[in-house]
Amino acid sequence: MHVIYQVYKALQYYVGCSGWSYTSWEGPFYSQNTENFRWLNYYSHVFDYVEIDSSFYKTPNKQMVMNWAKKTPNNFKFTAKFPKAITHDKRLKDVDDELERFFDAMEPLENKTLALLIQLPPYIQIHTGLERLRELVHKLDTRFRYAIEVRHPSWFQDLSYSFFANNDICLVWSQLAELQTPPVVTTDFLYLRFIGDRSIQEKDFGRIQIDRIVEMQKWAHNIKNVREDGRVKQAIIAANNHYAGFGPGTANIFRNMLGLSEAKWKEVEMEQEEKDQRDSGTIQNLKQRAISDFFK
Repeated sequence: MHVIYQVYKALQYYVGCSGWSYTSWEGPFYSQNTENFRWLNYYSHVFDYVEIDSSFYKTPNKQMVMNWAKKTPNNFKFTAKFPKAITHDKRLKDVDDELERFFDAMEPLENKTLALLIQLPPYIQIHTGLERLRELVHKLDTRFRYAIEVRHPSWFQDLSYSFFANNDICLVWSQLAELQTPPVVTTDFLYLRFIGDRSIQEKDFGRIQIDRIVEMQKWAHNIKNVREDGRVKQAIIAANNHYAGFGPGTANIFRNMLGLSEAKWKEVEMEQEEKDQRDSGTIQNLKQRAISDFFK
């Protein structure tokens, strides 16, 4: 089923990772000398997109979101997960206050947000889920676009596809260990998440450990079919560390499959070091001039 409104000449790709704040990336991705408050800025000069994973665990405060906006270039984009207080704890029911807090917190990133992600737990099946979504859609902030990830196979039918399309909600293509979403398009953008399982521990997130090539090639083929169809505007791809072991590495492998250039984080590191050295030299020169002026 394809419910799209306009034919587009080109597909805009946003390929990145789910989260950026991982200590196990120090060395493989971040320089050992890079302080963690600089990680997002560094990341945003390697990739042009990131999925905010931390918002799932707790609604971020507005000042934090403002800092995310300031630390990233104007063309950098985000997606952000709905807090689990909405999707998992309250299961989409009686969540007006939680929605208001989340939308207010995300306001500083309004112009940089591609979509807000509604990740449903596997125990919410289509009958209950659609009933609650019908109540929820009228409460969604129209400044943002929305994508939904379902994790129970009961959703994979025309009833839900039509509902998502009619409400301009993107059905997320999810690749988990036990579940794979059918590549159905319900909006003028698609959202693919490489999730995997929880077999890889967080301390080992700095290298590719599981071969997912064949699986990823199938998803690349699905995206190329959509691209050739010409009716989708954007493709968002988020690589989780749990999928193969190292989100940036997974993102680069998939970029190659799509015919995109690889992200070059070591080059960015060198450029940043050169900039820091120039800035340090400028500051030192200013200090020397200030001292000499004092004694004139």
